[in-house]
Amino acid sequence: MAPAGPWAARTSLRRSREGSAEDRQATGRPVVVRGEQVFAILQTVQTVQTVQTVQDTLFSAGEEVVLRPVAEGMVRTGLERGAWLDLRPGWVGGAGALFARLERTVPWRAERRPMYERLVDVPRLLCFYEDGEELPDAAVGEMRRALSDHYAPVLGEPLSTVGMCLYRDGDDSVAWHGDRIGRAAREDTVVAIVSLGAPRRFLLRPRGGGPAMRLELAAGDLLVMGGSCQRTWEHAVPKSRRPTGPRISLQFRTWGVR
Repeated sequence: MAPAGPWAARTSLRRSREGSAEDRQATGRPVVVRGEQVFAILQTVQTVQTVQTVQDTLFSAGEEVVLRPVAEGMVRTGLERGAWLDLRPGWVGGAGALFARLERTVPWRAERRPMYERLVDVPRLLCFYEDGEELPDAAVGEMRRALSDHYAPVLGEPLSTVGMCLYRDGDDSVAWHGDRIGRAAREDTVVAIVSLGAPRRFLLRPRGGGPAMRLELAAGDLLVMGGSCQRTWEHAVPKSRRPTGPRISLQFRTWGVR
C-alpha cells in the first residue's frame, strides 16, 4: 500500500509555552534558536529551499531519490539540560518513491512485549539493521553516510545502525521514551530520524514531565536529537484520531545505542 502521490503538507513547529530567544540567520548557515521560545514556523527555511543544490542523486529500482545539503535551511533549537534539536525540512527529495520501495522490500515484523504482567502487541511494525548488515535500499546507505559526515565533529564516530518503524495508520504509535539502552544511558549521542509517508505528530517533553513540544513531520523531513536529549528528554508519536496514511520512520544511531 503505497502513498498516493507526494505529500504537500507544510512542516510546522510549535512549542506550548513562550519565552525569549536570540535568532540569527546568515546565508548558507543554519538558523540557530536558543533558550525558552516558541518554535519558529519554517516559512523562511522553505523559501531558501526553493533553490536547492543537489548533493546526491541516487538510483534504486529505477526511481530517483535526492538528498539535499544537510546544513542548508537547518534550524537548531537549544533545549534545557544540554539537549538540542536540528530540523531540516524536505531533506529527502523523492520521498514518496522511497517509501513505496521500503514498504515493499523491508522484512517488517510484528512484535509483542510484556506490559502490566501480560504480553501486548507493539502498535507498529519494526525492522533493525546492525552495523555491517546489507541495507534494503542504496538511498538509506547514502543517508547514513551523509549524516555521519555532517555530525562527525560532534560524535567522533559514524552513525552505524538503522532502525525502521512502519506506522500503518493512525492507530499505530510509540509511547513516551528515550533511546537509553546501552551507551546513551550515560553518554551524549545523536539520533537522526527521517520521516517518509504521511505526516505525523512528533512530541517531546522533559524527562519526568513538563510541557510538551509538538512537531508535525512531513515526508522527507530530517529531525536530529542531540546532546543529552535521550537521557534528559522523552519523545513519542501519539495515535491520531484523524484518518492517517502509513508512515515510515528511519532512525540512524551510533553503535551501542538503542
